[in-house]
Amino acid sequence: MDLLKKFYKNKKILITGHTGFKGIWLTSVLSFFNANIIGFSLKDEKIKNFYKCVDKKIIKSYFGNIENYKILEKVIKKNKPEIIFHLAAQSLVIDGYKHPLKTFKTNFLGTLNLLDICKNIHSIKSIIIVTTDKCYKNLGKFKTYNEHDELGGIDPYSASKTGVEILSDSYFKSFFFKKKIALATVRAGNVIGGGDWSINRIVPDCIRSIYKNNNLILRNPNHIRPWQHVLDPINGYLLLAIKLFYNRDKFSGPWNFGPDYKEARTVKTLVKSILKKTTKKIKIKISKNNSNEAYSIKLNSAKSRKKLLWKPKYNFQNSLDLTYDWYRKYLRYNISIIPSQIKNFYKKNI
Repeated sequence: MDLLKKFYKNKKILITGHTGFKGIWLTSVLSFFNANIIGFSLKDEKIKNFYKCVDKKIIKSYFGNIENYKILEKVIKKNKPEIIFHLAAQSLVIDGYKHPLKTFKTNFLGTLNLLDICKNIHSIKSIIIVTTDKCYKNLGKFKTYNEHDELGGIDPYSASKTGVEILSDSYFKSFFFKKKIALATVRAGNVIGGGDWSINRIVPDCIRSIYKNNNLILRNPNHIRPWQHVLDPINGYLLLAIKLFYNRDKFSGPWNFGPDYKEARTVKTLVKSILKKTTKKIKIKISKNNSNEAYSIKLNSAKSRKKLLWKPKYNFQNSLDLTYDWYRKYLRYNISIIPSQIKNFYKKNI
């Protein structure tokens, strides 16, 4: 923890998508390390959730669309960040099918705007672009993917993020390398944790079913995913950003941050584990699913383990327990325990 605390104290950091699920946690962790945080997000329904979880005094917030070049440029030029974490995205597979144009514009064009602006900002030392484990070309249920594997993406969301990977590599080699700006992409597993209220995402759907006593609709109960608590990949992003800051050439490029492949579980296993925590009898119904989603996704994070000395600190059950505890206390007492969970994470594990 001393390394993170020393490095991030007073560092000027921009987070795009700071009001989203992962943005809330990253903002809170960086606040824990006394960073100087600037946020840029859409002004939508997520703002209410953000301010219930985060003290507005710890961050300078700006609101606008990442697709608007001039507005984003104005914020970056005004604040002159040293490090950027780019989280702003349309992050749901189902919404990608429903709104493909919006998904590609937000994810690809939004990232293109950011990178094109940053190539002319002298204060910037390093940029981390958050993509997804779904950017790999899926070759079958027994494959574990590392950073050298072929990229793919059949559905619009996955394809848009694959495009972001190619775009980021192009901008680094074409512009940032010459300007001594580090650039990395990060691919995490299926992240869970308190504060996520997205529709058509399995944990929030479970929580809503429990507290509203409604049926739970599942699309793919037998699909396997690398579930992990949100603090694990965020800790990896922070460790990577330090390395990028001091050694652009060695650490730029793609990075996986996933749980041990043995920790992967089916959707059905995750759901049953959550429902065991309540006395309510929730009925599970399987919907007809015409979307093309990968049966199994598993990540190989050997590169992060070796070069960053990163490793996941919570297993599947730990992650689930912490996630459910957050929702239980939030819904029962109207309090967010993000600060205490962050404190415990770093107190016990670093």
